[in-house]
Amino acid sequence: MTALFYIFIFLFLLLCTLLCFVILIQEAKSLGLGASFGGDAGDSVFGTSTAEVLKKFTGYLAGVFLIGCLVLSLWTAALGRKRAAPIVPIEIPTEVPQA
Repeated sequence: MTALFYIFIFLFLLLCTLLCFVILIQEAKSLGLGASFGGDAGDSVFGTSTAEVLKKFTGYLAGVFLIGCLVLSLWTAALGRKRAAPIVPIEIPTEVPQA
């Protein structure tokens, strides 16, 4: 279970990196992905609607990011409860042993 947790954290960090890249690659409203690489906006991979594609992709990534944050938060809390040792009461004898 712990290995799966660390795999999920690794995938979450990859998601964070991808989300940062997609956000930083976006330009102003009038410029698109093609203009940021020196080309014409009409010559971009997605055509002239690059800004719209990036907006939708950013929205989907943000949604997955939020769900991942929630899952990791609950999973970490569950692992913390599971690892905590139970408190065992110590019995103190009330009678004095007679010799």
